Amino acid sequence: MNLSLYSAATGMEAQQLNLNTIANNLANVSSRGFKRSKIEFQDMLYQKPRATGAQNGGGNQLPTGIEVGNGTRVVATSKVFSQGQLTATGEKFDLGIQGEGFFRGSAARWHFGVHA
Repeated sequence: MNLSLYSAATGMEAQQLNLNTIANNLANVSSRGFKRSKIEFQDMLYQKPRATGAQNGGGNQLPTGIEVGNGTRVVATSKVFSQGQLTATGEKFDLGIQGEGFFRGSAARWHFGVHA
């Protein structure tokens, strides 16, 4: 396959995953305790047809090289644990955390943490 088409295809695939994540964030924007996600991208390998400092005939040295990228890919989907807005519910057993932290809870033999 032509390298430019492959590079464009990997970029479109990665961008589609990014749009899917944004759509999920928007769909859950009013869900209590929802933490948005973000996509992390990474460049794929580079080809170097000409290295930095290569000779350009006539004894001239080229100050910059050429790097040709082979596309991009998604490497991770991470949660954004930024502080949300605390809302009073009027229920006496509802809790909220202001600042960094997690709730620790247990049910029977299981222990779990919940970020609010």
